[in-house]
Amino acid sequence: MQFVTRFAPSPTGYLHLGHAFSALCAFEAARGAGGRFLLRIEDIDAARARPEFEAAIYEDLAWLGLTWEKPVRRQSEHMEDYASALGTLIDRQLVYRCFRTRKEVAEAIASAPHGEIEEVFRGEALVESEENERLAAGDSFAWRLSLKKARAALGSAYFALMFVDETGPVRAEPERLGDVVLARKDFAASYHLASVWDDALAGVTDIVRGEDLREAAHFHVLLQRLLDLPTPRYRHHRLITGQNGKRLAKRDQAATLKAVREKGGTAADVRALLGMDG
Repeated sequence: MQFVTRFAPSPTGYLHLGHAFSALCAFEAARGAGGRFLLRIEDIDAARARPEFEAAIYEDLAWLGLTWEKPVRRQSEHMEDYASALGTLIDRQLVYRCFRTRKEVAEAIASAPHGEIEEVFRGEALVESEENERLAAGDSFAWRLSLKKARAALGSAYFALMFVDETGPVRAEPERLGDVVLARKDFAASYHLASVWDDALAGVTDIVRGEDLREAAHFHVLLQRLLDLPTPRYRHHRLITGQNGKRLAKRDQAATLKAVREKGGTAADVRALLGMDG
């Protein structure tokens, strides 16, 4: 099987050194394996995505010396795909409408009995009459995957969910994330649903991404099984931090590749800063 990986940034700001490290790790993994490197633009957040940031992604990656296959998949052009995937889960009654606000979800988590895994939300569908009232009133809601129903649907297979990462075989524990949001009333897909679907569609065999997304793999394996999609291998790399020791964010303007270029820096300088100049 040919090695296929990808880099999937969101055009909601300029790429920073952390993005550069992730892109370079994926690109070099593909090159080292004689495989394919894909670029995907995760622009489903229409309120924050900007054309200028997308244009800068292409410019920054080319400046770093990366090349990728074309055409580039832009998630905003494929919302019907994610709606179809969600529809499959709706038809199987594996998701439910959650009308709680973010504040109410936080309060529910805080008041839940402390158990094996804390800080996650688990809910349930409203009774039909109440749900119909909320829908008629036009209330906002999120589509959440019900862990309880997913576990019942898979039976013993739920406890056999596995994935492989840089540490070896790992038993997936979807309960680490609770009942995850897959879509919202006016938002066709969350990161989890769109990312899992697109990786499978593109034939991605190996996902190279930051340590901060390690927990997501536990849930993605469940979603892949429910949607009858293959599970890729995962490789989680270290995170690039700022002078304060915290993970870089798009608001860290001084660490953007755009800022490095404007100060006269080179792609070689970026590699040196990232400890990749060997």
